[in-house]
Amino acid sequence: MKNNKFKSCFITIIGRPNVGKSTLLNRFVGQKVAIMSDKAQTTRNRIQGVVTDEESQIVFIDTPGIHKPKHALGDFMLNAAYSALKGVDGILVVVNASEKIGPGDRLVIERVKQANIPVFLVINKIDLVTPDELLPIIDTYRQEHDFDEIFPISATEGNNVDALVKGIKEILDDKGIKYKT
Repeated sequence: MKNNKFKSCFITIIGRPNVGKSTLLNRFVGQKVAIMSDKAQTTRNRIQGVVTDEESQIVFIDTPGIHKPKHALGDFMLNAAYSALKGVDGILVVVNASEKIGPGDRLVIERVKQANIPVFLVINKIDLVTPDELLPIIDTYRQEHDFDEIFPISATEGNNVDALVKGIKEILDDKGIKYKT
């Protein structure tokens, strides 16, 4: 029997190097599918991870970190990251809660402002800041862009990741994004 309510979508994960994009992908999938390293530019190509449940399937696309390229490999990685913004149903902009917003974060935000799809801010590494520090961080990013939703999480600890997945599904439904069936 075919489930006509089953939905699927593609979500790009983008951000500066070392904000936890690959860790988040691994957390979504429940196993290590992307290399995690303190060394910048470990992810050199797009990596996909699929999360499936009874009602939906989400294909998450992990991208290389957005940075100022210094050589041909850097140019290639930047193009791979930006090309992952095309043909998807939503974008997760991942930032590091323990670092102040910088030019790299602003570059990513400027790039996604042109998207006509839902853009979610994922403030990762909340386990490294106090709860009192979180609201000013959220306010800083709200001043940069009107995100469809903001999710403070810890990909390493798993804090709020389930709420992020649930929120993605709800917002895509609310925005009228018709999943592929």
